[in-house]
Amino acid sequence: PEAGNLILAVYNTVGEEVATLVNGFTEAGFYNITFDASSLPSGIYLYKLQSANSVQTKKMMLLK
Repeated sequence: PEAGNLILAVYNTVGEEVATLVNGFTEAGFYNITFDASSLPSGIYLYKLQSANSVQTKKMMLLK
């Protein structure tokens, strides 16, 4: 909803960061981010979207 620093990272179930998709200043708006998971095995992953005012963590399943 507002401009600011944004971090979008993907973690495995052990808590290790496996990818950082966005790390920097972004303007307010909607974005599409492409996540190339070709080097990762199938399984459950968590992604965390962190901005100045909030942190959201969601679960996702990667199937190959």
